[in-house]
Amino acid sequence: HVQLVESGGGSVQAGGSLRLSCLVSGFTYSSYCMGWFRQTPGKEREGVAHIDNDGRTRYTDSVKGRFTISQDRAKNTLYLQMNSLKPEDTDMYYCTIASACSRLMTGWWGQGTQVTVS
Repeated sequence: HVQLVESGGGSVQAGGSLRLSCLVSGFTYSSYCMGWFRQTPGKEREGVAHIDNDGRTRYTDSVKGRFTISQDRAKNTLYLQMNSLKPEDTDMYYCTIASACSRLMTGWWGQGTQVTVS
């Protein structure tokens, strides 16, 4: 079974930073895409960023210049470095993986980690 274990969430003041991590196991595809989504209760999920099999990245406009997605393939770990955090960034953040970026929404998901900015 594919499993994703997230860590790094917490509560910070506006302007602060957090780094989210996601450890992935059990995924057998040699080519894949990983990403981060966020969701406020009662609202739809928003794709924050993803990184494809070639290391190319994409970001939603609201986080460009502040967030950086990266991966350590040797450690099977995905990261989201979050700088200059704003109260609007407060959300549950979810790690995802799929065989292609277009399939992230219906791929495998982590349990989510809460980010609170005040």
